[in-house]
Amino acid sequence: MLSTSDKPKFYGRRQGRRIRKAKTSLLDNFLPQIEITKNSVFKKEELFGIPVSKVYLEIGFGNGEHLAEQALRNSDTGFIGAEVFKNGVANLLTLITGIKEGADLPETFCLLPNRVDNIRVFSDDVRLLFKQIPDKFIDKLFVLFPDPWPKKRHASRRFINQDNLNEISRILKPGGILRVATDHKIYKSWTLRQLHERTDFRWTATCGNDWKHEPLDWVETKYQRKALAEGRRPVFLDFERKE
Repeated sequence: MLSTSDKPKFYGRRQGRRIRKAKTSLLDNFLPQIEITKNSVFKKEELFGIPVSKVYLEIGFGNGEHLAEQALRNSDTGFIGAEVFKNGVANLLTLITGIKEGADLPETFCLLPNRVDNIRVFSDDVRLLFKQIPDKFIDKLFVLFPDPWPKKRHASRRFINQDNLNEISRILKPGGILRVATDHKIYKSWTLRQLHERTDFRWTATCGNDWKHEPLDWVETKYQRKALAEGRRPVFLDFERKE
């Protein structure tokens, strides 16, 4: 267990508005069933409740819409979601169990009948998780609409940076994909510059349609809808981990 002084400094909220009864019960009673801890074994045949052929990681999954739908569509893939924001974790649990506020709470919490046990959650800073993930373990990694920290003096807080890219490069399989989505011009330019400096990643775009339009496997998110409503057009940047 890392001491407080050993933990990287985290910028951002860990909790928002008060979490109500149903979601609190899910956090207390269901999250431990699917939570990644320091004792979790990172083997595909052991980490999830079912055998999986691939493993995807979503960093900062927000309210969980993308993660929940991707996991539903890809039942043979294991999904790891890392999210510090407690309200977002609670919302993901609501999406995958169907338990909503006002409903009678069951004695035993479980997944919706149409779901398989292919989601695991790390409810803390993903930088603390990196050291547990073996080399070349992840097939696809999502960083969707991260905080752009647009002020120049806050640039070091942006998640896409060389230190984090070193870890992402290590855990991604050759041929694996890093997908970054953003609606912020500064973050788009920043991401392209950071990845341009790398020799271990290749931007997959061959024309504007490749990054200005949603990928075929895309799941629309709440934040994306908000950006579009406010006139901000997202971009979708896929980078392949070179052999």
